Amino acid sequence: MYWRLSREEFRQKRGELNRKALKNLADSGLMPGILAYTNGQPVGWVSVAPRETFVRLGNSRALKRIDDKPVWSVVCFFVAKPFRRRGLSARLLEAAVQNAKEKGGKIVEGYPVDPKKEWPAPFVYTGPASAFRRVGFKEVIRRSKARPIMRYTV
Repeated sequence: MYWRLSREEFRQKRGELNRKALKNLADSGLMPGILAYTNGQPVGWVSVAPRETFVRLGNSRALKRIDDKPVWSVVCFFVAKPFRRRGLSARLLEAAVQNAKEKGGKIVEGYPVDPKKEWPAPFVYTGPASAFRRVGFKEVIRRSKARPIMRYTV
């Protein structure tokens, strides 16, 4: 819910209230993301939706809109520790692109991290730029050293 709420709303709902809000979102039929499974167990997740869904993007100087084109945004990944470094982020990203395409999206945008040296996994929650490149995303602009805005045109 981090990206879907203002800073203050997220803080006020910290913990269980945010978990309930995400469950309510899923129960409503609005798909908040895509799950990856291995042997019937969830091992990864990616959040993708129209950019307007993510309030926090509108408040970010580094991630502000590039233009007025409608885009679907990929804002968050989680890959369980035993499944990291196996290409799962790229596969989740491919599924996110396919999902956006099926729902009429023409441009999918991501905000990965692209550090000069390796960062700990918790700091790469918006995805590694290498996974975006692997899937065919192109860097459009970079307003901060380690965070490009990348796009994939369907």
